Amino acid sequence: MYPRLILINLGGDNLDRSLSFYRDGLGFPTQGIVGAEFHDEVTGADGSVVFFELEGGIMFSLYERDNLAKDASVILDPPSSTEFSLVA
Repeated sequence: MYPRLILINLGGDNLDRSLSFYRDGLGFPTQGIVGAEFHDEVTGADGSVVFFELEGGIMFSLYERDNLAKDASVILDPPSSTEFSLVA
C-alpha cells in the first residue's frame, strides 16, 4: 500500500476572504463556511472551516490561522508560508 494524502489544511487570517479567493477567483466548488456552530473543548479551536473536494478524492480545507494553530496544539506565530497541515 502506498501513502496517500487525504486532507490538506491551509491557515489564513480571514476565512471569508480566503473563501472568496478560492471559490470566486479560482472557481473551486464549495458549500462555503461550515461548522461555525462547533467548538473543540480540548483545543479551544472554533469549528469554522471551508472544504473543497479536489480530484482523486483529496480534500482541501481553509481554517483561520489561530484555529489551525489551536487544532495542531502549537503556538500561533507571525504569519508564514508554513501554516498548513497534511493528513494521510
